[in-house]
Amino acid sequence: MEHATPLHFHSAHPNNAALPASAWEHLPTPPPGLRAIVVVPAKDEAADLPATLAALAAQTDEAGYPLLPSTFEVLVLANNCRDDTARVVREFAARHPSVAVYVAEVTLPPAEAHVGRARRLLLDEAARRLELAGHPAACLISTDADTRVAPDWLAATFRELAAGAAAVCGRILMADADPACPVRRYQLRDAAYHLLRTQLEAQLDPQPHDPWPRHHQHFGASFALTVTAYRQVGGLPVVPYLEDEALYQALLRHDLPVRHSPAVRVYTSGRQQGRVAVGLSWQLREWASLGAQEALVPNPVELIAELRLRRELREHWLGTAARFSSKRPQTELLVAAMAGFSSFGAFWEWARPQVLPAGGFAAVPLRQAIAALRRELARHSGAAAFR
Repeated sequence: MEHATPLHFHSAHPNNAALPASAWEHLPTPPPGLRAIVVVPAKDEAADLPATLAALAAQTDEAGYPLLPSTFEVLVLANNCRDDTARVVREFAARHPSVAVYVAEVTLPPAEAHVGRARRLLLDEAARRLELAGHPAACLISTDADTRVAPDWLAATFRELAAGAAAVCGRILMADADPACPVRRYQLRDAAYHLLRTQLEAQLDPQPHDPWPRHHQHFGASFALTVTAYRQVGGLPVVPYLEDEALYQALLRHDLPVRHSPAVRVYTSGRQQGRVAVGLSWQLREWASLGAQEALVPNPVELIAELRLRRELREHWLGTAARFSSKRPQTELLVAAMAGFSSFGAFWEWARPQVLPAGGFAAVPLRQAIAALRRELARHSGAAAFR
């Protein structure tokens, strides 16, 4: 099975400019103590939003005490809704006057009525409000309308940002998942595969700002970044889906430190009929369609070779490489090409297709890939212990 990436589903990003006029002109001036704005795109989400908003209203600090309501706001954009999404938000705000929860209703043209545009509108407004409050180091943080954040979600995010991260991606878990469900079993095996990949990556090409333990997800259900980082990458790419993955790639392209924090957690629904063409609901449907068939994933052997080469090239970029250790003949040519790039992320985005196997990674059964990753991790850990 091919995994969703923005390059797989989008050949080019549409023009990100010319966004509609602000739908938030009625909002009061942001308070001076504002540290974060949570954005929630919502299209026909009247049924799920009350639980989402309740979890946000119940945020605590790291000691378990209620978080000061003045430290964050919640912006909900109800776009092209056919239900009472906006009314539900207003009623919630009326019942919880201490929490700043705002909603705007917009009707976007059909070609623009997608989550990428909605989330871009929200993040742009959140960035503007935080700049207006004089806090460019404060954070924009995204979640989804069918997601319940953990009680310390904001506090854990603040801690990671204070430690130096420009962006923080939270762990996304399934709410009320049935372990006996065949789709759930596929999902757990897929998660095991990706976490093993991530652990191996942390060993073969470690990043000081994103050490193990970490996870592999960077999706809109839990994605935070500073206003400064958001402006540096030019905002959220406006694409119909996988806009979160596209934002993550933009952060990497600019060498901004992204932390995949296991302490930042949210719980999302397992619905298979979602609001976007490609997302978690799409992936669940893909797994459901497999039946007894084994999922196919990229071959870990080729992944290992890529990680080792990336580390070597990164060391050359940083000036810490003593010599060429790669057996690939084009490594010296790649190093020579570095001078044409302003960041390692931009260089690697260009270089990676040059070194990938013809036709991309070979596909192997998921169980086989998991076993291979475990063997490699055990071998690498044994060698490290010996040293």
